[in-house]
Amino acid sequence: MSDCFLVQVAIPVPLRQHFTYIVPLPLLTTDITIGEQVLVPFGHRQVIGVVTSIQTECPMNIEQQKLKSIISRVNPENAIPAELIKLLTLTANYYQHPIGEVFQHALPVLLRQISPVKIEKTLAWQTSQDITLALEKLTKKRAIKQAALLSLIDKHKNITWPELRTLGYSKQQLTALENKQLINATEVIPKTFTWKEADLNSADRLTLSTEQALAVAAISQGKTTFQSHLLHGITGSGKTEVYLQAMEPVLAQNQQILVLVPEIGLTPQMLARFEQRFNVPVFLHHSGLNDKERFATWLQAKQGNAAIIIGTRSAVFTPCRHLGMIIVDEEHDPSFKQQDSFRYHGRDIAILRARQQNIPIVLGSATPSFESLANANTGKYHYHQLTERPGNSVPASLKLIDVNSQPLSSGLTPATISAIKHTLAKDEQVLVFINRRGFSPAINCKECHWVADCQRCNRPYTLHKAQGLLICHHCNSQKRIPKQCPDCGSVRINPVGQGTEQVEQWLSEQFTDHSVVRIDRDSTRRKGELSKRLEQVAEKQHHILIGTQMLAKGHHFPDVTLVVMLDIDGALFSVDYRAAEHMAQLLEQVAGRAGRASKPGTVLIQTQYPQHPLLHQLVNQGYTEFAKTGLQERQWAKLPPYSFQALIRAEANTPYLPEQFLRSISQLSLPCNLAGPMPAAMEKKAGKFRFHLLVQADSRKVLHQGILTILSAVEENDLNTKVRWSIDVDPIDLSW
Repeated sequence: MSDCFLVQVAIPVPLRQHFTYIVPLPLLTTDITIGEQVLVPFGHRQVIGVVTSIQTECPMNIEQQKLKSIISRVNPENAIPAELIKLLTLTANYYQHPIGEVFQHALPVLLRQISPVKIEKTLAWQTSQDITLALEKLTKKRAIKQAALLSLIDKHKNITWPELRTLGYSKQQLTALENKQLINATEVIPKTFTWKEADLNSADRLTLSTEQALAVAAISQGKTTFQSHLLHGITGSGKTEVYLQAMEPVLAQNQQILVLVPEIGLTPQMLARFEQRFNVPVFLHHSGLNDKERFATWLQAKQGNAAIIIGTRSAVFTPCRHLGMIIVDEEHDPSFKQQDSFRYHGRDIAILRARQQNIPIVLGSATPSFESLANANTGKYHYHQLTERPGNSVPASLKLIDVNSQPLSSGLTPATISAIKHTLAKDEQVLVFINRRGFSPAINCKECHWVADCQRCNRPYTLHKAQGLLICHHCNSQKRIPKQCPDCGSVRINPVGQGTEQVEQWLSEQFTDHSVVRIDRDSTRRKGELSKRLEQVAEKQHHILIGTQMLAKGHHFPDVTLVVMLDIDGALFSVDYRAAEHMAQLLEQVAGRAGRASKPGTVLIQTQYPQHPLLHQLVNQGYTEFAKTGLQERQWAKLPPYSFQALIRAEANTPYLPEQFLRSISQLSLPCNLAGPMPAAMEKKAGKFRFHLLVQADSRKVLHQGILTILSAVEENDLNTKVRWSIDVDPIDLSW
C-alpha cells in the first residue's frame, strides 16, 4: 500500500470518535498543524473540524480508497494551541462527551464559520482636554452619568467600549461626550503585554491584615509551580484584596491571569476593582458580549496581548500565551457547572488546566463547597482562612423568626415589618430576599380549588401580574390570566404564595416615602439595567431592595444593615442531598450583604421550622461547623466527596420509554452501585417524560470503567434512538 498523509479530525457531531481524512496533494505544500481547523465532507454536508493528530503512513487496517479528502484549511492562523488541545481532550474523556462538540464549545462562534474571520479595529477612548471645567458643567446640568463616564475615561486611558458597557454605561452617553469633543477614540495597536512600574496604582493598595498577608505570601511563594489555594474568607473580609496583591508578582513577570466569576452580574465590580489597581490590558469573556468582542478576547489572549482575562465558566477554555495564574471567585457557586449539552464544571477544569500548565490557582469563597473543604482537610489544597472584616465592620447577627400562628402581610411577619420601619428611620437600607420571581408561584379558585397548571410540565403557572400573564418558568409557555375558573365559572381566582413582584408592590404601598427597587431576571433583562440599578442602590437612590439570588453574590452595599430572608424552608426537605449545603451557602452569602461597613447588620430568617437542627447550627455556630457536620454525614453515607457519581438522564415523549431504556442499563454487570431508574423530581417538563439512573463508585477509575461499559451497551440498545439521553459526570443537581 502506498504511503499517504492522514489526519484525525474532531467533528462537531454527537459521536464519541475521531474521523480520518486524507490530505490532498494541493494541501501537502503547506504544513497542516494539530489544532488547525479544516473543512471536510461529512455525509451530505460540509463541516468544520479540528485536526487532533497527523499520520504520515497509512495503518494496515485502513483502506485508503474509502477515505475522503479534506476540502480546505480554515483560518490556519487561528489554530488551537497544543496545551489547549490536550486540555480539551482530557476534558472530553473525563466528562464522556463527544470530542468534536467539546472543541466546538471551546471555539468562538466566528471561528466555527467557513468564511474567513475579519478582524475589526479595536477602539480605545481617552479624554481630549483637561476635564475640570467640563465636569463642573455636566454636574450643573445634572448629567451625572456623563460626568462619571468622563471621569472614568480620564482615569483609565485607552479604555474600550466592551469595558465601558460592562461597567454600566450606554452608547448614548459615550456619543454625547464625543459630540461635545471631550473624548476621542484611537485604534488599539495589538502588542504583547509588558509590565511597567507605572501599571500599578499604589495609592489604591490597602494595608493587609495578618491573615491576608499570610495568604498573599503563601500564594506568591509558589507562583512558579502548581498549587491549589483555597481562600476561605467570611463575607467582607477582603478576599479581592488578596487576589490583587497576589497578582502583582505574576503580572510583573509579564504573565497573564485568568479570572473566573460565576455570573455576568459580578463582572462589572471585578472589572472596576482590577482597573482601579492595574493599568494593564483587561479583556472580558461572557455572554453579554457580541461574537466579535468574544473573538477579540480569544485572539488577544492567545497572542499574549491581554494581561487579565475576566470571564464566566466558558472563559476557562481561553487560549493564553503566557498564563501565570488562575483565580476562581465564589468557587462554590453552582453556576460554574454547565447543566446541559457538554456538562463540565468550570472550577474543576480550571484546576486541571493549572496542574497541566504548572501554575498556581486560587479558589475563593465565603462558603466553600464541601468538595473543596474536603480537599483542604486532606492537604490537597493549601487552606487560608480570613475570619475577620477590616476596620470596625463585624459580621451581621442572624435571628430566626417563627412564622407559625402569625398574620403575614405578603409573606412578612409583624416583627419583620417593625424591623424594616426601624431601619428606614435610621436612614439605612433594607434588603428583602425571596428566591421566587413573579407576583405569586400559583393561582387557584377559592370555590373548587382548581389550580392553573402548565399541561406540558404538570406544574403551576407563575403569576406575572405586571405583564398580565401566567408564565411557566420551566418551559416558558405563557397564557393570559383567566377571569373565571374554567371548571366552575367562579370569579374568585386568587394568587397563592409570594414572589418578588408582590413583595415589591406591598412594600411600595406601605412605605410611600421610601423608594423600592426590585432586582431579578425580569426587571434586569435590558442590557446595562443590572449595573444601573446596583449603582442607584450604592448612591442611596433606593431604600428597600427586593431580589432573588442575583443580589446574594459579592455585591457591596455599605448602607444595607437589615436583610430579610423569606421562604427558605424548601431546601430543608429536598430530594437532593446537596440542597442543605446550597441553602447554607445562599443564606451566608445573602447575610453577608448586611453590615459590610462600620454599621452593625442584622439578618432576619423567616421560617416555619425554627427548631430545625440545621438552621440552629448555621445561625449559632456558623458555616464552618455546619460544613464539618455535613462532611461527616456524607462520609458515613458514602456520598461525594467520599465517592464519585454520574447521573444518566433519559427523556421521551412517551411515558414508559425512558424507564425501559434506563432499566436495560441497570441490568448490566457493572463494578458500580446503581440507584434507579427513578422518575426525576419533576417527571414531566415541556411535554417530555424524564427518568434518571444514578451510578456511584468508590473511585473515579471504577466509575469511568462502569460508564464505558454503559456506553458500549447503549450503542446496541434498540431504544437508543427513541429517547434523548445524556451522562452527567459529577452532577451537582439530582433534582433535575
